Amino acid sequence: MPCVRLLLLFLPLSIVVVTAQTFRNVSLGSSLSTNDENPYWVSPSGEFSFGFYRLPNGDRFLLAIWFDKIPEKTVVWSANGDEPVQGGSKVELTTEGRLLLTDAQDEEIWRAESNNGTVASAAVLDTGNFVLRRTDSVIVWESFDVPTDTILPSQILGLGSQLSSHLTAKNYSKGRFQLRVQSDGNLVFYPVNLPTQSRYDAYWASDTVDSGYQLVFNTSGYIYFTQRNGSMFNLSNNGKMVSTKDFYHRATLDFDGVFRQYIYPKNHSSSGSWAESWSVVWYEPPNLCTAIRSEVGSGACGFNSYCKPDDDQRPSCECPPGYSYLDPNNTFGGCKQDFAPQSCDSGVEGLFELREMTSTDWPLSDFERYNPTNEDECRKACLSDCFCAVAIFRDGYCWKKKLPLSNGKMDPSVGGKALIKVSRGNFTLRPPPPPPSTGTEKNERRTLVLVLSVLLGSSVFLNFLFLSVALFAVFFSYHKKLLKTQPEQSTMGLNLRCFTYKELEEITDGFKEELGRGAFAIVYKGVLASNSQNFIAVKKLDMVLKEAEKGFRTEVILIGQTHHKNLVKLLGFCEEGSHRLLVYEFMRNGSLASFLFEGPRPSWNKRMQIAFGIARGLMYLHEECGSQIIHCDIKPQNILLDDSFTARISDFGISKLLKTNQSRTTTCVRGTKGYVAPEWFRNMPVTAKVDVYSFGVMLLEIICCRKNIKSEIEDDQNAVLTYWASDCYRAGRLDMLVEDDTEALDDMRRMDRVAMVALWCIQEDPSLRPSMKKVTQMLEGAVEVSVPPNPYSFISSIG
Repeated sequence: MPCVRLLLLFLPLSIVVVTAQTFRNVSLGSSLSTNDENPYWVSPSGEFSFGFYRLPNGDRFLLAIWFDKIPEKTVVWSANGDEPVQGGSKVELTTEGRLLLTDAQDEEIWRAESNNGTVASAAVLDTGNFVLRRTDSVIVWESFDVPTDTILPSQILGLGSQLSSHLTAKNYSKGRFQLRVQSDGNLVFYPVNLPTQSRYDAYWASDTVDSGYQLVFNTSGYIYFTQRNGSMFNLSNNGKMVSTKDFYHRATLDFDGVFRQYIYPKNHSSSGSWAESWSVVWYEPPNLCTAIRSEVGSGACGFNSYCKPDDDQRPSCECPPGYSYLDPNNTFGGCKQDFAPQSCDSGVEGLFELREMTSTDWPLSDFERYNPTNEDECRKACLSDCFCAVAIFRDGYCWKKKLPLSNGKMDPSVGGKALIKVSRGNFTLRPPPPPPSTGTEKNERRTLVLVLSVLLGSSVFLNFLFLSVALFAVFFSYHKKLLKTQPEQSTMGLNLRCFTYKELEEITDGFKEELGRGAFAIVYKGVLASNSQNFIAVKKLDMVLKEAEKGFRTEVILIGQTHHKNLVKLLGFCEEGSHRLLVYEFMRNGSLASFLFEGPRPSWNKRMQIAFGIARGLMYLHEECGSQIIHCDIKPQNILLDDSFTARISDFGISKLLKTNQSRTTTCVRGTKGYVAPEWFRNMPVTAKVDVYSFGVMLLEIICCRKNIKSEIEDDQNAVLTYWASDCYRAGRLDMLVEDDTEALDDMRRMDRVAMVALWCIQEDPSLRPSMKKVTQMLEGAVEVSVPPNPYSFISSIG
């Protein structure tokens, strides 16, 4: 990237231009409503407006700033992109100096306020900046300091600032990409996980660690990344830039992950050869499809799709043959199969075929590789393997890939060909044939023939009598068989397989390899006979406990009805005699306990991704599945990690299952020492807040990578993590929690928020703890996190 010297007068000039803007004051007590005829305030030139921007669906609004003099009312900033409001909402500059957005029910959605003095007025500037000012005109809050996806001329992004893309062109919630001016001086573009916004590997960087300083969009229309020694990287076009006097300018991190600079002519005379629309004059990276190489995540496009530059070099996302978009309105959201997947039962290979796609690959979904080989052998290997969804053949190598496919791309640099497995015609898997007739059924048929023979030779009365008896016998026999088969049929409706005990004994090689054990069960590793790599986890319940036997089928059905990416999936069960077993998918990366406490410290971003996943899983159990489930034993040992280190909540064996209309229960103490909420011991009602407490303890463990209780520490106060973390927070020394974890220290804003959430969760008073939905919103930054009180103040108040 070219490097040129930065003029010393450049930064002061930009700052002077900002502060010299004219403005129209918005006085304290002023407000706007979506019901107003013109629900916005306008800058002096009329080029920008601040207020309620109506979304295309017509009944939702953003509190936003937009270009107002052009037909395309382009939004450059919004306060509530993740939570649009309905009609009847209001924004007010209160008499206390807060800018407050409330919905039609008068619930607070967003606020802005000063930490640097009393606010006297507000204004929309001709730069597109909305500001709060003191009586001496000093700006104490400005939208330029909290950008969304766009920066404008005269705007500067300092260390720690970021842009977040929108989800789609018409959906203003946070999307899948971030631009960050990192505290280490590097300007970096990241793909991120939704909805946590945790970052994957960077796909573009300025490589200015320890030297970068500010991303500047100057008043001439150029974008620079300045360095501390006075030099700068020129990001925008090296040629002559069109004037900001004749053209509107903006630079946006678009929903597709590309950072683009746009211009729009202000009038016909200045347009020249430029179209009267937004035109791109510069963008980075030049090819997003090949730029993203993260080892986790879906890549530039969603899972099971592939990225392909269009004629304007914009990345487009397409589905391979036999697949279609999950959401036709969001082509970046991934694709799904349009056919039933290949069964692992024998004899169905001929019902599938392979479709070719040249120069296409999904480089991160391999599970087997052959070399040397030829294309015919590669085809046969994929067609005969029920787990193979795609085979890649290139230069004598054959890679077999399974779903979901990630990081897909079509580009001449890829080479080779992809072989996509699809079903022939409209084939769908047939149910297994009925079992062969038994001797009992033959005897029943003989009996029926005999009865009919007698009927035909008897009187009317006797015919009626015999007919009634026969019908009753047939009904009783059928009902008896129905009762025998009903349990399996009902669970099959949930896609659960009913195993025999002998099957599970064979699958686990006589329950040979133990994965773990708890107070109520032992978990063994097994492998399905159809494939030596298809591992499962078999949980064998200790049926000495009568309460575990009671309601076993209810538990199976309830667990089978749960479907969430952050829960371990139940595959089947066994209920035979005194045997009660549950069969789960196998998690290759073990437990969170091993991940945190054994081996080197895991990366900060991966830890945050796991924490956010656990929160979403618990929110689902508490609020979104059919019957509320209180887990009662949330701890790192019960959080498992799949192939991509996605957190999966496991072990529902001691869960308390509630009906939809119930909210609390009182029962004996459950859970594990160190994670058990105080109300268990105080004869208080036990609610879902017990899981919130346990999650808070575990969240601190995730932050610190240490166990909650460390008996080897001599200092009693520091031996208990919850006490120590609370003390560190109140002393303003959260850095002590992560010691020399530079990745976490570089992300102090998020670490501060996550630590505050954890301290809210471990409040001794259950009523002070937030719900898991609120916890998830706070972690994701959708809801502001206030300063938590001392978690242990409740102890003294009841002592």
